[in-house]
Amino acid sequence: MADLIRHHDRHDPSVGEIPVPHGPATGNEHDHYPAGNATNQERSIFAHLTHPDDCYTPDGVYWADLPLGKRIAFVNKVQNEETKRELAEIGTMLKADPLSPVSWYFRNAVLPGAGLGLEGYVLFSIGNLEPLFRSTWPTCWGKNPTECSSNWIASVTYLEVIGIMVGQMAVGVIGDWIGRRWGLIQDAAIMFVGLLMITASWGLNLNGWVICYAWSLFFYGFGVGGEYPITATSSMENAVSAGKLSTRDDRLHRGRKVTMAFLMQGWGQLINQAMLIILLLIFHHGDGNPPYGTTTVQWIWRLSFAIPAVGTLWLVYYRSYKMPHASRELAAAKKKSNVTGYDVDSLRLACNFFGGRLLATAGTWFCNDVFFYGNKLFQAQFIAVISNNPHSVMTGWIWNLYNVIVSLVGYYLASILIDNKFYGRKMMQQVGFLMCFIMFVIPAFNYEYYTSPAGIKAFQAMYFLSSFFNQFGPNSVTFLVAGEVFPTPIRASAHGFSACIGKAGALLASVLYNYIDTQTKFYVVPWFGLAGMLLTWLFLPDTTGLDLKEQERRWAYIRTGRDADYHGIAIHPKHLSLWERMKGVGKNYNPELDIKQRIEDMREEWAGKERLRREREAGGEAAGPEEADDEEWTDQVNDYFKKTTDEKLVTGDAKEKGKSPVIESRPSEKSSSAASASS
Repeated sequence: MADLIRHHDRHDPSVGEIPVPHGPATGNEHDHYPAGNATNQERSIFAHLTHPDDCYTPDGVYWADLPLGKRIAFVNKVQNEETKRELAEIGTMLKADPLSPVSWYFRNAVLPGAGLGLEGYVLFSIGNLEPLFRSTWPTCWGKNPTECSSNWIASVTYLEVIGIMVGQMAVGVIGDWIGRRWGLIQDAAIMFVGLLMITASWGLNLNGWVICYAWSLFFYGFGVGGEYPITATSSMENAVSAGKLSTRDDRLHRGRKVTMAFLMQGWGQLINQAMLIILLLIFHHGDGNPPYGTTTVQWIWRLSFAIPAVGTLWLVYYRSYKMPHASRELAAAKKKSNVTGYDVDSLRLACNFFGGRLLATAGTWFCNDVFFYGNKLFQAQFIAVISNNPHSVMTGWIWNLYNVIVSLVGYYLASILIDNKFYGRKMMQQVGFLMCFIMFVIPAFNYEYYTSPAGIKAFQAMYFLSSFFNQFGPNSVTFLVAGEVFPTPIRASAHGFSACIGKAGALLASVLYNYIDTQTKFYVVPWFGLAGMLLTWLFLPDTTGLDLKEQERRWAYIRTGRDADYHGIAIHPKHLSLWERMKGVGKNYNPELDIKQRIEDMREEWAGKERLRREREAGGEAAGPEEADDEEWTDQVNDYFKKTTDEKLVTGDAKEKGKSPVIESRPSEKSSSAASASS
């Protein structure tokens, strides 16, 4: 909990000196950075930054470099302490105000994930309403429509998915080009107008209504698609900022923060299904069994879309007026790179350096969406066998309600374990894909038995387990890692591209399943789970426990063509994919060489902030929000940099033109010699 946990990795002067950290021998010689050239004073001053206690032992050893036994003991100790700390904070909150945890959850999960919750409500409403339409208008929505074009009926799904794909790509680029805040506002506005179009859709006949309905879904889908990259990147960057100092909360809880926003999609599905059941009972009366009147159905489906329109209008207001700093980290990254528009150079470099990661995020999302769509195959099968009234829409909705509840359990368990260093992102995704593969491949080769009354209970259990492991696995992990493993300047673009390729999997499934029978579907679907597991194992890095600040630091070296000079933990074998390790990406990892290097990087950052501070003071301005948030710049750190850095005011032409004086930082002779030795 970001606003509950205090900074416990602050440096305590009483700690004294820390030994030189250890690490695996790399076999590389770096004459320009002699091993152990950081002084004891520097190690003491910067220990809370270079060796936070949630990642390093008191001896300065990174947790992933420890032998297995010691690694388990260290990680469990950190996690147990963190759990106790959070429980204590919750207890304190409850004593002060019993409802304060509810308000905390609303701020940190409901608000960031409101857009995903609304789109989950609407998109699953579309699928849930089809059985009602089919029962009410069989000449239009039935198997052999006579009043409507079968192509337009199929287009309801196709246009919806295509609209989402276009939105994911377009808004991903917009989010990196114009800014996160603009993308957030734009998506909410498009979804609001789209809901009005869907609610009011009409036609001179049923076929005309279907056409209007399909194109309204395409428009709404554009806004939904944009929610994926924008919500993921803004939640990630605003939860614990990527452009500031490393923080304990980022390393220990970043995955939880993002997945708490994402699981609102599950709540949207649950609320939608419950709302449809209530509306059917209100307007249809009785037990909800057919036949259904056309007036009743009109009220049900139009109200089901009008209700989220109210929430979406509020979302437009909230994002417009309550999220002024949503683009702050992107702006900071662009400022460092001296980029004003879309960072094309970063896109090119990311494709060169992170091509394998893009294959992993896009490929696994594709496999997952085939599975996610294929999961719906089970429902009609076991309902038809175990139910006394399988033709009732209410029966299908109730069973789907159970399935959504099971899925929600998977969402929450994923949120709890996604930051666990011994399970985390990569393992969770591999296990999820494997279990989905097993849950589909078993009935595929014994289909008749599992769809018979004798085997339907096992079939039902496999259906629910596949739903559970889809959420407690690839569906949650793909949403997180598709933005997490890429740098800030192209994070939304990479996420949007990955999500777009993923939705292509859903489009493939929706088209393919129209041309093959159910038995063949079960033969086809499982192998996408196996393929997703293999892609994860080979190409996806494990970023569990690695803060975004360190990834951004490595990216700064790549951006300036000095990738070989980076020696930090972002290239630790633990945080690289098998593909990257095979290419030798981690060969430069050396924690001893990285100490002095990190201090010099922080010196540059400090000098930049000092220049900005002096400029603002000269202009009579207050400190910016990015300065106020830098709580880890302790007095010791500031004093050290002030003593070891010469400063001079640049007056000259700038003063004559009325500009505020600028601080120009120049390393002292002592630090200059160290810098020259490292160049």
